[in-house]
Amino acid sequence: MPRPATRAKRPRPLPTPSPGRACRSRAAARNLESGIVRPDAPIPVSLVTGFLGAGKTTLLNRLLKDPALVDTAVIVNEFGDVAIDHLLVERTGDGVIELSDGCLCCTVRGALSDTLGDLLERLEDGRIERLQRVVIETTGLADPAPILQTIMGHPALAHAYRLDGVITLVDAVNGEATLDAHAEAVKQAAVADRLVLTKADLAPSAVSDALKARLSALNPGAPIVEVGKANAADLLECGLYDPATKTADVARWLRDEAYRADEAAGHHHHHDVNRHDARIHAFTLTHEEPIDPGALEMFVDLLRSAHADRLLRMKGIVALADDPERPVVIHGVQRLFHPPARLAAWPDPADRRTRLVLITRDMKPAFVRELFEAFTGRPGVDRPDRAALTDNPLAVPGRSFG
Repeated sequence: MPRPATRAKRPRPLPTPSPGRACRSRAAARNLESGIVRPDAPIPVSLVTGFLGAGKTTLLNRLLKDPALVDTAVIVNEFGDVAIDHLLVERTGDGVIELSDGCLCCTVRGALSDTLGDLLERLEDGRIERLQRVVIETTGLADPAPILQTIMGHPALAHAYRLDGVITLVDAVNGEATLDAHAEAVKQAAVADRLVLTKADLAPSAVSDALKARLSALNPGAPIVEVGKANAADLLECGLYDPATKTADVARWLRDEAYRADEAAGHHHHHDVNRHDARIHAFTLTHEEPIDPGALEMFVDLLRSAHADRLLRMKGIVALADDPERPVVIHGVQRLFHPPARLAAWPDPADRRTRLVLITRDMKPAFVRELFEAFTGRPGVDRPDRAALTDNPLAVPGRSFG
């Protein structure tokens, strides 16, 4: 947990919000608005999610004992008047922050922003000496997308923090039934960077194997780890940069080969349209030649302005025509995208293709591919080209990728 700085006085405790009200820190809010509180490097944020009873608290308690998580702040969320999910959370000083009642993605979204800002304030004024990572544990009912948008969409938070990854826990005993009954559970699994299978020792091997196959088809890019074998390094280093080498590890982050292998195998659950899985599509887009920055910008703008609710997640590495030797990395959740980042060089000089990975709901890969090909100069027969798509008075301007 974050170590308090050595001071004559005991550091004042983190603010405890009253039930039903968001935690407000006026100083943190002022600092966020001014954008002056920024660490030297963005602080990685990991989101731990999973449906009710999946074992998030048990995993979190075990991970917090790992030396790799020293100087980590944990944000947990109460649900209802009693913190049922967190009765067994072991607290260490100021390290655990309890937000007000309700899901992080709805009634306390403002409080989450304030709490992240308050951590930055404490880091700046010395009430905590170091802050290496933030872990946010959601309630079982939480849709992870709005929480990711809180981190990515706030102008100051987006510079102070970076999304490391989403860790989704799935109960091996009840996982199949949960995925069948709850669209939220399917979305949690679909946007995950790591999938953690819990209670596998209580489920017959055939049941566990079937669940793993279903999860792999739903999210080919997320490694599946059994909870007993999971450690902090396996789960919490999902971001673009390798913490050991401090360089971009695009292959590990993007995992586009896994998506292409799944597409080639045809794992899309079209045989059972009544499953929530049938609404989810995970696929890749590739392009051999450098892309005009304006074309990429308009393609992304069209997706996020007209189809944001169906664009669950998108990330990739792009060769732009204005500087093809220095690729751009993009990462977005629905309508919000991280500021595009230019790499100094291609991680693999032998592979300079544009590669995008998308996870969508109720938006078929063929539709997205046709749009992409139109913008990149490969329109199909009887399909609109880029001019037809962009000569639109309703076009929405967006972030520049140049």
